[in-house]
Amino acid sequence: MSLPELHFRTRDNGAAVFRVDTENRQRRLELKPLAVINIRSGEIKPHGQQQPTPDETAQMEAWIAARRTVLSARDRDDIERLIDRINGAAQWAQSRAEAEDIAAYSDRLLMAMHDLRATLVKRQLDTLDRKADD
Repeated sequence: MSLPELHFRTRDNGAAVFRVDTENRQRRLELKPLAVINIRSGEIKPHGQQQPTPDETAQMEAWIAARRTVLSARDRDDIERLIDRINGAAQWAQSRAEAEDIAAYSDRLLMAMHDLRATLVKRQLDTLDRKADD
């Protein structure tokens, strides 16, 4: 089994990057801190005195691109699931909810749906305004 040169420990907004080292006296696997990646800005900050090689930098940039693709796909999947959940909530309210359930959840659901609707309408109008300006 061949080990990768770098290990990416994912975090909320990026990753901590480690250099994989097996060339040591004990022949143990060591992960040496190399850099921290901010996925939003694409910034790569070297850790301490470490300086990534051009090849390591290229690997980190490739990881950033791949990670952004994964996160984008997850966001889209989350939206599809949300649509299913909203439809499920409507079906629940119509067919299975008791009066107490409606009383307990209606205000919060309506407020969340109003917020979502207002945000979507605003974004659609912004898009139409930009297209009209072009």
